[in-house]
Amino acid sequence: MGPWDYWVKRAKWLNAGRVRGYALIVGLAALMILAFAWREAMGTTGSDFLAFWGAGQITAEGDPAAAYDLAVQERVQTATGSRGWFAFVNPPPFLFVTAPLGLLPFSVAWPCWVAATYALWASVSIRAFPRLWPIVLAYPGALIGATHAQTGLLTGALLVFAATRLDRRPRAAGAAVGALIIKPHLAVLLPFWLAADARWRAFLAAGATAAALLAASALAFGPLIFPAYATSWNASAKLMREADYDFLMRMCTAYAPSRHYLGNGAALAVAGLFALAMVAVAVLSWRRFGGDAHASGAAVLAATALASPYLFNYDLAFLVVPTLWLVEQGLAKGFRNYEKAALVLLWLAPYATRAAALPLGVNLMPLASLALLVLVWSRGGGQPLAKDATPS
Repeated sequence: MGPWDYWVKRAKWLNAGRVRGYALIVGLAALMILAFAWREAMGTTGSDFLAFWGAGQITAEGDPAAAYDLAVQERVQTATGSRGWFAFVNPPPFLFVTAPLGLLPFSVAWPCWVAATYALWASVSIRAFPRLWPIVLAYPGALIGATHAQTGLLTGALLVFAATRLDRRPRAAGAAVGALIIKPHLAVLLPFWLAADARWRAFLAAGATAAALLAASALAFGPLIFPAYATSWNASAKLMREADYDFLMRMCTAYAPSRHYLGNGAALAVAGLFALAMVAVAVLSWRRFGGDAHASGAAVLAATALASPYLFNYDLAFLVVPTLWLVEQGLAKGFRNYEKAALVLLWLAPYATRAAALPLGVNLMPLASLALLVLVWSRGGGQPLAKDATPS
């Protein structure tokens, strides 16, 4: 076997011991980056998390509707010493999550939020891939979400649970889909996916959960909460109208580079085509994988990364499912030529593409997501792994 075959084509060098070692190195490096991110967030730079903490503090003080008031948010957030501040634009059910955070000092709430959401995501993901736990814990798509203290770990946990527990716990999986009302554009494919295989228990549970969370928000936060939330749409629209080069390069969608280089009209057309294509993937994945929910779930989550025009690298913790599903397939059935090397690159992609985006002038994560989807799809048509099986 020549060097090319050993290192790239068949990647024989990549054994279990080295995988664990490299995962440990990535994890330790991430801890150092996380400490730096916390220190920066406590200074004048601030953090996206300020919006969540500010909304929580305002809610805990008894005026939830004011969480969407830009002037109030500016006052609360800049009181921490940050020069920057951020609009709170999440739907009202998310206030149930942020309210407890507002009872804590910002310096304490930030690490509590990161630790709690990472632990939730990790527990769900390790349950899905128990034998692969080292590369779950060090998955860059989760680590970058932790660094930003954003919502990606929470939404990632919901998506991972929905995609991997549908057979065993359909109603709970549906409830996880419904809970994504806190960031609904991440769930856009899932109703089509559930309906395509007549998974009606999960489908109805999703709708009931979303409706219950909206109703509970009105009861808990008062009738003014939804008109107040509607005012945040102006802030979101302004953000997109004024999106500059740095902002667009941080987005990991086909829309962002199209918008920068071709203009908004062409970008919307590109985004629409991608969305329609990914709906087709979600619907057809059941036939492609012979009704295997785990395999189909891997495909639909890979497609989810391509379906929305608004997505950032810190949202990508859910891509652990298609990535590690492919690892499971390789361990159970044998890796194809170049597949190991490709999976190493795709595992690292959430970190690497974000770091390279500004220098390159394009965020390459959509290409990585597309490659992931193609690899998953190409595994269809054969005999699927038994449900919830793990490789020996």
